[in-house]
Amino acid sequence: MKPPYLGRIAPTPTGFLHLGHAATFWTAFQRAREAGGQVLLRIEDLDRNRCRPEYAQAAIEDLQWLGIVWAGEPVYQSAQRDVYLDAWRRLRDGGWIYPCAQSRKDVASSTAAPHEEEPVFPPEWRCDPAESLAHESPAGINWRFRVPDHRRISFHDGNFGLITKTALSDFGDFVIWNRDDIPAYELAVVVDDARITEVVRGADLLTSTIRQILLHEALGQTAPRWFHCPLVCDSSGHRLAKRAAGLSIRELRAAGHSPQAVLDRLQERGTGAPLSSG
Repeated sequence: MKPPYLGRIAPTPTGFLHLGHAATFWTAFQRAREAGGQVLLRIEDLDRNRCRPEYAQAAIEDLQWLGIVWAGEPVYQSAQRDVYLDAWRRLRDGGWIYPCAQSRKDVASSTAAPHEEEPVFPPEWRCDPAESLAHESPAGINWRFRVPDHRRISFHDGNFGLITKTALSDFGDFVIWNRDDIPAYELAVVVDDARITEVVRGADLLTSTIRQILLHEALGQTAPRWFHCPLVCDSSGHRLAKRAAGLSIRELRAAGHSPQAVLDRLQERGTGAPLSSG
C-alpha cells in the first residue's frame, strides 16, 4: 500500500526568507495539498556560526503569513544530535565512511582539471575504512562517504526528468561530518527525510540528491521522490540571496504587500521576466 504523501519545508535560518524561498516552499505546500497529504516544518539550524534564532522565528512568521500550514511543531535539527550520531555509527560500522584530514580547500587546490560543478576528492587520498573503527566519536576530523567508483546513479525528477551523475567524475567522496563536530548537511537531511515521501527544493541541489540517494541506500532507507524547482533570479539574472534588497518576504510585508500579491508576483518566473525590488 502506498504511504500517504508527506513533504517537508526546510528553511535555514541564516537570514530572512526571500521570494525564491517563497516559490519553493509554496510549491512544496501545494504539491502536498494536491496529493491529499501534508508537510512538516524543519528548521535546518546546524551551523552554529551562521544560524540565528531570530531568523528561525521570522521564517515561521513569514510562512504563516503566506498561508502555508504544516503538521505538528517545527523540528529543529540542532536538537537532534543523538539521531545523527547514531547514523554516523551505523555508517562507520558498515565501512561506508572514513576519517579525512583534508579540507575542502585542500581538495579544491589539488584538482588540476576543473569540474563543472565541484572539485572531486582525489581517490588516492582515501583512508582505509577499517581505520574508522578506532574512532569512538566523529569529533576533530572530517568524515567522508566513499562513493562507488564510476557508478552511474540516476533518478527521475518530477520537474527536470531523468538526472544521471557518475561517481568520481561528476562528484567524489563527500563530507558527512565536519571536524568541528557538526553533522554535514548531506547526512542530516537524509536522516530527517527517512519518513518523507517527496522532497521539493531548489534546482541547485540536484547533485546533492545523487549523494543523498547513496546515503539512503547505506542506511537501509527508501529514498523519497524528488521535485526540484527552478531558481528565482534577481533583476541582473543572478540567483536570489538572502541579502537581496527589497526581495525578502519581511520587506515585502513591511511595504504593505498582501500574501496574494507576493504569490502572484512569483508567476513572473513563468514569463522569463526578472524579479526586481520595485
